[in-house]
Amino acid sequence: MHRYREIAVAFSRNGFGFFVKELGLHEFLSLPKRLLVKGQKGTHTKTTGERIRLFLEELGPTFVKMGQIASTRPDIIPNDIIVELEKLQDHVQSFPFEEVKRIVEKELGMEINEVFSEFQEEPLGSASIGQVHFGVLHTGEKVAVKVQRPHIEKVMKTDLEILQEIAKLAEHRQEWAANYQVTEIVDEFSKALLAELDYSLEGRNAGRIAQQFKDDPRYRIPKVFWDYSTKKVLTMDYIEGTYINELEEIHQKGYDKKLLAERMVEGIFQQILIDGTFHADPHPGNVSVLPGEVIVFMDFGMVGRLTPEMKSNFATLVIAMMRQSTDGVIKAIMRMGAVPDDVDIDLLRSDVDLLREKYYDVPFSQVSIGEAVNDLFSVANHHHIHIPTDLTLVGKALLTMEGVVEKLDPDISIVKIAEPFGRRLILDRYRPDHVVKDAVDHMGEYWGIFADTPKNIKEIIALIKKGKVPLELNLPDSEKFLTRIDRISNRLAFSIVLLSFSIIMVGLIVGSAMGRQSSLLWNIPAVEIGFVIALLMFVFLIYTIFRAGRF
Repeated sequence: MHRYREIAVAFSRNGFGFFVKELGLHEFLSLPKRLLVKGQKGTHTKTTGERIRLFLEELGPTFVKMGQIASTRPDIIPNDIIVELEKLQDHVQSFPFEEVKRIVEKELGMEINEVFSEFQEEPLGSASIGQVHFGVLHTGEKVAVKVQRPHIEKVMKTDLEILQEIAKLAEHRQEWAANYQVTEIVDEFSKALLAELDYSLEGRNAGRIAQQFKDDPRYRIPKVFWDYSTKKVLTMDYIEGTYINELEEIHQKGYDKKLLAERMVEGIFQQILIDGTFHADPHPGNVSVLPGEVIVFMDFGMVGRLTPEMKSNFATLVIAMMRQSTDGVIKAIMRMGAVPDDVDIDLLRSDVDLLREKYYDVPFSQVSIGEAVNDLFSVANHHHIHIPTDLTLVGKALLTMEGVVEKLDPDISIVKIAEPFGRRLILDRYRPDHVVKDAVDHMGEYWGIFADTPKNIKEIIALIKKGKVPLELNLPDSEKFLTRIDRISNRLAFSIVLLSFSIIMVGLIVGSAMGRQSSLLWNIPAVEIGFVIALLMFVFLIYTIFRAGRF
């Protein structure tokens, strides 16, 4: 309850008191009324993005990390808020060396001096989840040791549980929250955050990407020392390089900036389009440079994975974008995501056409691939087409990479560098051995369908014989359809009444002729009364049909 109150106060202090009131949190939490009305002094001069960033920073590690993860989802979060979320920094103090020593010894099951001949007490860096110390193994290797903060897992799980409850409450009380499926978004971000708490996952990610570049001397990935690594301690190579955004130092050391830019682009596309496992956050703090223009990728807490099908769909999307083919883009998006039954294809096409205007007459070599991909994913999200998280990470990774390399070489053509990778991917798709492998992989599935066919046919025939064939009609324009049916039925009714009236008239004329009477109406017999009643019914029917406007 204390943490609930801290979160509610932070909402209110940063100008979101209305949200606390709408959720009803103020009903069971003791909050100053002035906060619910005005918030902290000066909040009205700040943008929504700034206030969200300050709110997250105020609440500490869990919320900062959630904000950083959210910044990778421009498909569901407006760009002005993304810009602020990207400014989030881990304003946290380092924890004492006594705690570091206790955690390392408990995790490794050995005295710290038994593992390291040297272990610096002052951390190299400190972040929300852990901090990094320099060490030297008894075998002489220099290492960077990442140690998780004490009790951080418990703190984060508590915060995430509260966030999930607030999301459920928001969906129950707010229509916008239900439309955006806020609980699913929080669940997705929670899974990503909890994965970062397991350092062994990060180590395995590093191993996978290292395997991609094992025969390529242009790239280096820090080696993981598995004998000295666990869920809470990660021991890796210590690599002394120059961060890729330190342009002055890069210039002083005589590195070729153009070559560095090309190699970084090639390295990212190799990971995304060829191998399918890629660094999802290649910001300058995670990329450094060694002599010989060697690129070093570090910190694999956030990694994306693409299946062969996802890679193929992404390549198809990029090709359709290059050709400015609206239909091609729509087909690629439909293949990529889970498409709701009620999606309006015409409206989707209209939105894609509108987006195409943004890039009309702009050479594709000058288009930001990352921005274009994120724009398309935003359109898909607007139509409730759920794009897999790993594909949205592609857009974020490309956008981050573009921001880095353009500072190294403003004239770089990322599309030109990416083109050979795209061609290779397309050619690989149609290689005879791949086609055969695909057919073999799906043989079991095809055989299952073939084997079940006689049984399915027998069941359908049995249902037909019993007259129990289920029939489901989906009529997009049901209102128009029903109105048309109504009009047809009214016209039929009119025709029947008109026919009846005609028969009565014929009967009266024939009866009059046979009886040799000039007129039967003056004698008011039963037939004439019936005639009058039929006439009145006819007039009333005509009146009601015309009044309904459905004739």
